[in-house]
Amino acid sequence: MTDAQTFTYADLFAGIGGFAAVLRGMGGQHAYAVEIDKPAAAVYERVWGHSSLGDITKDATDELVTIPQHDIVAGGFPCQPFSKSGAQKGMDEIRGTLFFNIMENILHNKPTLFVLENVRNLVGPRHRHEWEVIIDRLQKAGYQVSETPAIFSPHMIDPAFGGAPQVRERVFITGTLVPEGHVADPHVAPVALPAHVKMNREWNLEHDLPLLDDEDPRTAGTALSADEEMWIDHWEEWVQVLREMRARDADKAGETARRLPGHPIWANVWTVDKKKRDVMWAEAPAWKRDSLQKNWDLYDAMRERCDKKWLTRWLRKTRTFPESRQKLEWQAQDETELWSCVISLRPSGLRAKRMTHLPALVAITQTPIIGPRKRRLAPREAARLQGLPDSFDFGDQRDALTYKQLGNGVNVGVVWNVLKAHVERDRELLLATEKGRTLYSAISGAPARPPATMLPIAESELAPIPSAL
Repeated sequence: MTDAQTFTYADLFAGIGGFAAVLRGMGGQHAYAVEIDKPAAAVYERVWGHSSLGDITKDATDELVTIPQHDIVAGGFPCQPFSKSGAQKGMDEIRGTLFFNIMENILHNKPTLFVLENVRNLVGPRHRHEWEVIIDRLQKAGYQVSETPAIFSPHMIDPAFGGAPQVRERVFITGTLVPEGHVADPHVAPVALPAHVKMNREWNLEHDLPLLDDEDPRTAGTALSADEEMWIDHWEEWVQVLREMRARDADKAGETARRLPGHPIWANVWTVDKKKRDVMWAEAPAWKRDSLQKNWDLYDAMRERCDKKWLTRWLRKTRTFPESRQKLEWQAQDETELWSCVISLRPSGLRAKRMTHLPALVAITQTPIIGPRKRRLAPREAARLQGLPDSFDFGDQRDALTYKQLGNGVNVGVVWNVLKAHVERDRELLLATEKGRTLYSAISGAPARPPATMLPIAESELAPIPSAL
């Protein structure tokens, strides 16, 4: 390293470059990137000027590691099943998983710092063993790593520091190589956000994202289908009828009208036929029976207090929908209209949430619907939600690929703050070596939030995209 503010990084499972946006934005230089998905690798090369197409299972094995030296390794690795044979915690338990390849690189290159990201479920009760194996291997490799998970989400961070209105909880594993003559703290705390960085008000999608004007050409292709509008209109009708019913009941009792039910609404189970109810009850697992009973109670109440002709007509039409569209999950609290909500068309039904923040982007076709706009979230809005600037170039690929890549990616603002918090936590270890001092200086000295334009490559510098991609 010739520049005191320069460090090198390896970008594993690189995707379209969420980690690269952070590391380049903090002054880092590319050493290596790998991504097996061809369309994502094409975007990475277009934006960052480096080829990433490859296979880490070939570049980092127990026989050969071809990844060049680097100071930081980053990666949002897929969580594959770990072996649970016996109580062993050796390399055999991670062999065959992609964490094995990360570990081989770490053992070979000994980067000064690593930052890894995964879904929150990695630290759930079903994966406690996997978590313990990962932490054990990293600690034995000579790194200071917290055994306590660090969970972060864009919505936890104030927008002044790179936060975004998206609930996307992820676990981050960060570690620092312990220099000779130093000892790792066996009870080191996980990295944590400073108090001034935390969001302390309610999000507002229109203001904090912000949303594009509906006439903006970047919203092309976000319109709803006729069926989708019809399903939402149909459930909007039901929402208004139930609100009126509850308002009448509350008025008679001298009470404030109650919210819509918070339990799942399953119109597909509404029946007065006792035999049908008995069959459904007998076949339902224990967790489902409570919701069944609440749905039957709701249907009985509506039959008693609503216009029966309307209810019969409404339910008859509902029965023509796909089963997943015969269900509603109202999570919008005191909101008064379905079309005023963020709506997700999920296998479990139409889910409605307030227009404060969005659910996590996912790599499948569940792009949220912005109710007041009567359209889906646009790809550019989804990129903003992940902290990528409007100058980020996805090329002319299909929107479905862009949504998938964003759903698979990391949030830039979260990674930015995780790294800044990490170097402060491990400041003493980092300042003990030349490489550590370089990293500490670059990361701690970076702006408080990711810069608005993080793309460092001029158009003339862009590498050509191979035609095979």
